[in-house]
Amino acid sequence: MPDFQFRKSSYSDDKDECVEVATNIPATIAIRDSKTPTRPPLHLRPTTWETFRAAVTGEEL
Repeated sequence: MPDFQFRKSSYSDDKDECVEVATNIPATIAIRDSKTPTRPPLHLRPTTWETFRAAVTGEEL
């Protein structure tokens, strides 16, 4: 399994409940819940992640 380097979302609060994202592996974006870091992460293609991120933040692609 790749060595994902997760970071907390900038939209997360100071509590331990947040979304963590890893973008260090080419062609894969990994997403996990910080409350359950041992569970397998959700894997997305970078284009899917960018579409999702743009929809959430209101940015244009």
